[in-house]
Amino acid sequence: MTFRPLAGALLLAAACGGSEPKEWPQVTFALPPDTVLTRYVNVPDAAALGGGRWVVAAPEFNEAAIVDFTTRTVRVLGGRGDGEIRNPYGVFVVGDTAFIADWALRRLTLWSAEGQPGGTIAAPDALRGLLPSGRDAAGNYYFLVKPPPGRDGGGNRDSAAVVRAPADLARFDTVARLSPLDMAEVEDRSGRRFERRVFSGEDHWGLLADGTVWVARPYQNYVMRRTAAGEERHGPRLPDRVIEVTWTDRDHFLLEFPEDQRAAAEMLPWSPLKPPFENAVATPGGWVWLEKSRPAVDSVRTYQVIAPSGALSHLAVYPSRQGRVIALTDSLALVAEQFREGVRLMQVAVPPVPQALPR
Repeated sequence: MTFRPLAGALLLAAACGGSEPKEWPQVTFALPPDTVLTRYVNVPDAAALGGGRWVVAAPEFNEAAIVDFTTRTVRVLGGRGDGEIRNPYGVFVVGDTAFIADWALRRLTLWSAEGQPGGTIAAPDALRGLLPSGRDAAGNYYFLVKPPPGRDGGGNRDSAAVVRAPADLARFDTVARLSPLDMAEVEDRSGRRFERRVFSGEDHWGLLADGTVWVARPYQNYVMRRTAAGEERHGPRLPDRVIEVTWTDRDHFLLEFPEDQRAAAEMLPWSPLKPPFENAVATPGGWVWLEKSRPAVDSVRTYQVIAPSGALSHLAVYPSRQGRVIALTDSLALVAEQFREGVRLMQVAVPPVPQALPR
């Protein structure tokens, strides 16, 4: 099954429902949090191990680690250069076991909460060597299967699939489809190709222990849930405001590239509008946090907190421009914030759900 999107600007305009209603309850994180400083450049994925411990991936340093806020330590898994981990890019936790996805070694490595190795799981050949993104309580693994991009990138106009497999990886069933990326055809001296529009949105998804898959769709602007039994529920369309992509946004994006690459980056296609949200993470209890897009000058991060029913419960504000929530438990958030020497990881209590919920 393939989905063909309309132009990103039309979809975004249709998804936006005017200004954010002021009657939604709002909570703010209490600072300062517990803090551990790391030398990492980026922490793209993390998961809670319990007891103040979180497992994180640090691809630029070719390592994964357990960050312990009780001892303020960073324990590198496997040790540097021993071959146990080479190019980690994703992590998830089941019980007290951490699973590290390593694309170079084409396998998952398992680790205890104390940092001891617990075996490996090879990538299945049937999925072109892809590795799981999660496992439910019944032992099923879940994969994100993206379409082959092809030589010109045109394959990215097709939809990706969330695929479920039993523990023995004997069969693979599609349980959800993600919306295609917002692509545009460009032409330069090397020929015609398809590139994703800068600042366009993409679906985000995750897994709950009972096998429920949730998908946050920015263009439709709602959260969808599909139970392990196949029942699918769409939450209501969320309120939002239209945020245009400004020259300041473009300048900030270009500054992320080395100077000799900025001219090429400037030729990429640009979305005229930002998506309603840029990222999504969920608690084990099924509360989905949508990280809202914001103007370039905003000094805080705002999250729409979506209840397990699919309805918007309240807003949560993290009072920092740089910090962003990268993982959640039901009571704690792991926040990553870049600073000059690396990434500051912070464990902070999740503000309680307001008593006065919207009608």
